[in-house]
Amino acid sequence: MQLTIIGAGAIGGTIGAHLIRAGHDVLLCDADPDHVAVINRQGLTIEGPVENFTVSARAVTPDDLPKHLDRVAIAVKSHHTAQAAELVRDRLAPDGYVVSFQNGLTADILSSVVGPERLIVSFVNFGADVLSPGRIMQGNIGTFRVGELAGGRITPRVRELVEALPYAEATDNIMGFLWGKEAYGAMLYAGAVSDLSIADSLEDPQWRPLMLATAREVLAQAPVPPESFDGFDPHDLEGSLARLVTFNRNSAKSHSGIYRDLMVRKRKTEVDDVLRDLAGPLTTYAGELIKAIERGERTCEVANLELLATYERAERLGRPLNAVVELFHAPLRAPGGPLHGVQVAVKDMIDIAGHVRGNGNAQSMRGEPAAADAPVIAALRAAGADIFAATTLLEYAAGAVHPDVPEAMNPYNPKRTAGGSSGGSAALVGARVCSAALGTDTGGSIRIPAHYCGTVGFKPSYGALPVEGVEALSPSLDHVGLLTSDVATAAKVFLALTDSRAAAGGIVSGPLRVGVIAGQLDREEIQPDVAKAVRDAVRLLEEAGCPVLEVDGEPFDQIERTFSDILLFEAWRIHGPRISAEPGHYGPETLRLLRSGSTVREDDYYKALARRAELLPAAAGVYSGIDILLTPATPFVAPATTPPVDTPEGAAEGMFTGVFNLTGDPALVLPGGWSRDGLPIGLQLSSPLGTDLELLSAGLYVESTLAVEARTPVVG
Repeated sequence: MQLTIIGAGAIGGTIGAHLIRAGHDVLLCDADPDHVAVINRQGLTIEGPVENFTVSARAVTPDDLPKHLDRVAIAVKSHHTAQAAELVRDRLAPDGYVVSFQNGLTADILSSVVGPERLIVSFVNFGADVLSPGRIMQGNIGTFRVGELAGGRITPRVRELVEALPYAEATDNIMGFLWGKEAYGAMLYAGAVSDLSIADSLEDPQWRPLMLATAREVLAQAPVPPESFDGFDPHDLEGSLARLVTFNRNSAKSHSGIYRDLMVRKRKTEVDDVLRDLAGPLTTYAGELIKAIERGERTCEVANLELLATYERAERLGRPLNAVVELFHAPLRAPGGPLHGVQVAVKDMIDIAGHVRGNGNAQSMRGEPAAADAPVIAALRAAGADIFAATTLLEYAAGAVHPDVPEAMNPYNPKRTAGGSSGGSAALVGARVCSAALGTDTGGSIRIPAHYCGTVGFKPSYGALPVEGVEALSPSLDHVGLLTSDVATAAKVFLALTDSRAAAGGIVSGPLRVGVIAGQLDREEIQPDVAKAVRDAVRLLEEAGCPVLEVDGEPFDQIERTFSDILLFEAWRIHGPRISAEPGHYGPETLRLLRSGSTVREDDYYKALARRAELLPAAAGVYSGIDILLTPATPFVAPATTPPVDTPEGAAEGMFTGVFNLTGDPALVLPGGWSRDGLPIGLQLSSPLGTDLELLSAGLYVESTLAVEARTPVVG
């Protein structure tokens, strides 16, 4: 057989060498002049664990291709297909044909040039790499199938090719093999964003959901029945992973070709063609990460694979909970730092460059994108964090759902609310999509959803984290804070954001002096399960040697009476002009709440501020003789929906949290137990203004001492 092979790299060169050794007349064509020169001078060498041999070969660059060609094989990277097809357009004999030895779905490009009747397609799954000009490593022997594009029959020319080609077999469903390879290849693309070997990325259980979901996403698009090969079975994806690990462990080709293009050969990959051929979020996320690596914004490392796995969980777990507004492709961030490899979700009222600050409002979501990151976002990026998602919230953080924006739901019971206003952030952390998220807190909007969703919620001291670039509700009370999987993560992120040179101190040594407010658990609003969880926590801390002291909460009760006038007056000052001009911008419950601010007189507002300032010393005195104050987080477990702030239930919801927005004291909610119907119960710890690190350290101690049972969310 006479065959001209365009693309004498890993696959084309390996096949060509085998054909030449078998006595066939092969002309190699390659765009690399060094490769061509070495082949002509020294021959083409195949080496590796399969076998080692060298053949004398003829090679040309595209400029020297003969004017007439009978049989042509295309073996270039898929993104060079159109260029290779143009080389053939005016050279192919009327009765000649083209056979593709490529990865990817390139048949449409080739057939548009040579005609579908003159195109044969093959599927090649043996591994090979170009080591240097004239040298190719063949890593294994894999499936090689050849068939007609239309399928349904095996023609004489296919039989002729199969007889000549190494390892090849004929098939009447070649596109089924190619679609199977697309699914397998998509998993290799995902793994290629890391520096792990193919086998390692497929074997590790932490990547299993990502790999399976990626393959399923591709197979769902297949227009023909996909075929099995080399351990990959589209009907048994779970079992396929173990078989593919074995197949790749036995191959000398440890990493995929795309990884080698990125990290060894430093050249453009086939990712654009993958994104053209395949639809679906996971292949898109992987493709965008590969593009970022090509641009030099990232390098191949496990942190990228962790981000891809986070995207998969966000799609599978976060979207059903209505927690996700947008997922950001390959977000910019520093290449290293204390938060390198940490994926952070952000409440959608904080500016993220290029993203519209949605504020939980349908019209706001159609606004102009932010021109720059809020300072807190810039600090996260500088610390190496991946800002991967914007999360849902109650409208303008004012305590009510906009009717056109779905409410974030609870990962432990999706028929219950995740809480608000930072519900989307809490839901993602609670569902274990990510370990950290940003929220805001004006009266409990971080700590309440943390309690509902079984996460840690940290409201730092007033002003500890910047609020510039954050939608304001009540500037005197607004805080930016964190929702995290555990206290250690909260401490890690807070330290990075504040550039603190101090350590969180680990778990404090020695017992804590724990304060509880006398009679607090006797309030009628508190559900029995919540009261029991607090009492059990107090008992466990006492058994651990912590002195528990009753303190007088009257200063808190007094200062809390200023909350409504401050909140409502400031909220009206911010939203009043738009309400007057465009009341339909807001949902009815939010509109009702904000309009009530118009009834607060200016002198009442300033009297409330003065009264708060007068009471702050007495409120600080509550901590005299104690290290932390322990209170419930909210009086009840997650309800079906968030009660509006201006309802009795809404007022009760924040009865233990709003006081610390008035004092500015740091407050931390951490898991404290479970209700009888399986919903999380949180405990709130607080300490004096400015003692954030001490509070986090105490939180580590309480978290370790209580050792609350971890339960798996039911979502997904």
